[in-house]
Amino acid sequence: MAKSKITTTLEDDFDEEEKLSPEDQAAWDEMEEYFSGSLHQFKEGQVIQGTIIELANGLATVDVGFKSEGTINVHEFPKNGQDLSVGDEVEVFLERIEDNDGNVVLSKEKANKIKLWDSLVTKHEAEEIIEGTIIAKAKGGLTVDIGLKAFLPGSQIDLRPIRNLEKLIGQVFEMRIIKMNKKRGNIVLSRRALLEEQRLNSRSETLQKLEEGSLITGTVKNITEYGIFVDLGGIDGLLHITDMSWGRVNHPSEMFSMGDKLDVMVLRFDKEKERVSLGLKQITPDPWVDVDEKYPIKKKIKGKVVSITDYGIFVELEKGIEGLVHISEMSWSRHIKHPSKIVSLRDEVEAIILTIDKEKKRISLGMKQIEPNPWEEIEEKYPIGAEVVGTIRNLTDFGAFIELEDGVDGLIHISDLSWKKIKHPSEILKKKDEVQTIVLNIDKESCRISLGVKQLQPDPWDDIAKNYSIGMEIEGTIIKTTGFGAFAEFGDGLEGLIHVTQLGLKNVSEPDKTIEVGQKIKAKIVKVDTNNKKIALSIKAYEENLDLEAIKLEQNQLEALKEEDSI
Repeated sequence: MAKSKITTTLEDDFDEEEKLSPEDQAAWDEMEEYFSGSLHQFKEGQVIQGTIIELANGLATVDVGFKSEGTINVHEFPKNGQDLSVGDEVEVFLERIEDNDGNVVLSKEKANKIKLWDSLVTKHEAEEIIEGTIIAKAKGGLTVDIGLKAFLPGSQIDLRPIRNLEKLIGQVFEMRIIKMNKKRGNIVLSRRALLEEQRLNSRSETLQKLEEGSLITGTVKNITEYGIFVDLGGIDGLLHITDMSWGRVNHPSEMFSMGDKLDVMVLRFDKEKERVSLGLKQITPDPWVDVDEKYPIKKKIKGKVVSITDYGIFVELEKGIEGLVHISEMSWSRHIKHPSKIVSLRDEVEAIILTIDKEKKRISLGMKQIEPNPWEEIEEKYPIGAEVVGTIRNLTDFGAFIELEDGVDGLIHISDLSWKKIKHPSEILKKKDEVQTIVLNIDKESCRISLGVKQLQPDPWDDIAKNYSIGMEIEGTIIKTTGFGAFAEFGDGLEGLIHVTQLGLKNVSEPDKTIEVGQKIKAKIVKVDTNNKKIALSIKAYEENLDLEAIKLEQNQLEALKEEDSI
């Protein structure tokens, strides 16, 4: 087809009557043979050799031995064609032997891709290692530039899954081609295959040099709450959190990051299970060896608060040595709700060495000992019988705590609040109020002071014996029933017990079914015990209208009953 076109074009230049000379005919035949041979020599879709014959207007004109030349944009050449010169030989891709204008259509970019593809096929077949640059994240993996775009599946990136793929963009890695499809132009890569080979090769070497007590260099491979896994070269070892430092480590991430290199000691090696336990703190001397010499008892120290718990604080004396200040040793005051109310993390505090347990690696510290103990002179400051004023700090069912000064509290027991019987201290006291008391007792060793309020007033029982005699009739109200009788309130807040045998003329076995709380009653006094501050009443005596002698006889009979709660 091309030949006929060339022949027709040449023949048109001559008249039909004009004939060629023998020399011209020979040249014609030679040229026709040349073009015909060139056209049959090359096929569309091939990479062929050409020569640059002109560079102008951003185009390179390339002679490939055809009847016409082809042009290629200089941007398809390396460095945008800056290094090109006329006469340079170049490889180009033959897209079409001629276009509609009879020109050859060439491409340098496609020639490069075909040449590169062929080179990659050779490397793939030879299982050669190639380098690629991660250029983007793709669905299910990464896009890699190896001259051509290739795909690196997520499962082939590393030996372990990588969560953050974006951090790999821009990095260069060695890989292998594991699959190629020319029709689709697909190339699949694997970095994991290369890592597995390297790991297998280094594993045998590592196993040979692993020995308990030896030092080895590794790379942090994984971080957990209980420790880190270190790649020792084909085999992983565990560095437990307790073997990282002689000091406190709250989480391994405080000390290590992924990819960190570190020297560790082999603590244990199970050859059968191929398990390796590592240690880092064992590389340095144990600071507890001479701790008793460095920190003798009663020595004053300064340290940093590294942990706060409900029961106290831990203070770092030096790297690897911590002491506990128990909450009871933080202040002479006994009402610290939580250590955080006094100190914060990383605060520097002063303390005294109280005890040292070298074997268990424990040091007890005291902060309150820095200040004078207010209990040392407590007996001189608060002698028994002295009247003192304090602030009500807390109310409980059994009494009230009174703060006399910082670090010194006293207790008013509910029985010492009033000569009258009360159910709860809140009936007569309020929190934060000031109250005047009297010192009843001091226990210096236990740091306790007993206080009283009722003792500031005369004991009403001194006059009760005069005002309430045996045989006197009273009116009262039932305030409580029990299995052995009932209690009645009468007079000015006095209480008396009516024994079950004295609830009436009839025998009573269940007082709560015979008499009710709130019920008004009339009774006679049958006993007044000023020592124990108790009064016995009798409804039965009132109903029988017994005289004084009969009541005394009744009283003797009551005492003979010997009931557990009898009067």
